[in-house]
Amino acid sequence: MKNATPQVAASDTATSEELLASILKSLTDDKAEDIVQIDLRGKTEIGDFMVICSGRSTRQVASISEKLAQNIKDEFGRPPRVEGKDIGDWVLIDTGDVIVHVFRPEVREFYQLEKMWMDAAEPAVSTN
Repeated sequence: MKNATPQVAASDTATSEELLASILKSLTDDKAEDIVQIDLRGKTEIGDFMVICSGRSTRQVASISEKLAQNIKDEFGRPPRVEGKDIGDWVLIDTGDVIVHVFRPEVREFYQLEKMWMDAAEPAVSTN
């Protein structure tokens, strides 16, 4: 009889930093604009990181979001929860450890999530 070792899914072993790196690569590859990452560790239990970015149109916002969700599912074996893709103004992608917001620029300016989540002394990390 063989020694049965339980297989661990990629999603169980992936760190939030690995997930964040994959998300940032996907967003960059799909030409998302003004990508900002915010470290949420120690601020809230909803996740370790938040990523905020923009697409130029509702079509691009929906496309960026759809591709990101598929990449996360393919790479980590877990489908993220996605809200707002049908409208394309603001799409929320919840991967568990990383929360991603993809906005049209006007909607992003209106809600200003970066200001809500950043400490005054902590600059956001922009990847663009």
